[in-house]
Amino acid sequence: MKAAVVLMAYGSPERLADVPAYYSDIRGGRPIRAELMEDLVERYRGLGIEDGSPLNAITEETRAALERELGDVPVFTGMKHWTPRIAEAADAAVASGAETVVGLVLAPHYSSMSIVGYRQQLERGLGGRAELAFIESWHDEPGFVDLLAERVRETHAHVVFTAHSLPARILESGDPYEAQLLETAQLVAERAALETWSFSFQSESQTGEPWLGPDILDHLRELHGGGVQDVLVCPIGFVADHLEIRWDLDHEAAELADELGLAFRRIEMPNADPAFVQVLAGLVRRALAVPSEA
Repeated sequence: MKAAVVLMAYGSPERLADVPAYYSDIRGGRPIRAELMEDLVERYRGLGIEDGSPLNAITEETRAALERELGDVPVFTGMKHWTPRIAEAADAAVASGAETVVGLVLAPHYSSMSIVGYRQQLERGLGGRAELAFIESWHDEPGFVDLLAERVRETHAHVVFTAHSLPARILESGDPYEAQLLETAQLVAERAALETWSFSFQSESQTGEPWLGPDILDHLRELHGGGVQDVLVCPIGFVADHLEIRWDLDHEAAELADELGLAFRRIEMPNADPAFVQVLAGLVRRALAVPSEA
């Protein structure tokens, strides 16, 4: 059985001129207020996006490393909101002769508002031309938990686990997103024997409806009020450096922490770390029922 992997990520604009088209894609073509667009462009400018998007480059590095790790299974990148598109990756996988395609999203936690969209795009792209083995979530994968635990172990700081917020209405349908996030945080905290930790959300969008909380900025104020002096952020809902990491945490949260007099830092993201690539390879092998190498 010949197989291939479609490795999926959210995608990110490569140049400042791409930002409007990128957000138009995210919003399904709905217009965005001029002042909000201007703010987004300024955020990307502040990250030096003129030199290229960190997320896209990291995703390509991860793809290449995963392909080397798997050996004879080709890996193709598909972006949800940028190029190369998921449909393009599906075409490439089929063109490689794959009878089975493993769909793997670089997002550990399942939500109907995120993972479902990736799967739908991949299914449409394949159009029944190959069997799909889709990995729904991997939030409790032991290797992933170990990797994060190693990054927070032996700290005396208060560890704050974070993830991208979503509209609170997802809980009404029994969406497991929040529960999976809390499970990951608990597993990492136990594995690392953390002295003190908590969880908060970040990167909430202004849509006029309630979102999952508490927000990281509010949480930092609360921690400061409770006497916490040193914070280490562990963004368990993300696996790579991008806008939500470099702006929302490294800029906004760090700036607030400085104002509050809190010592503030975050862990190094998994990115294309060999240990992380091995975790991904294990997920693919399991989806294909291929034993991992000893």
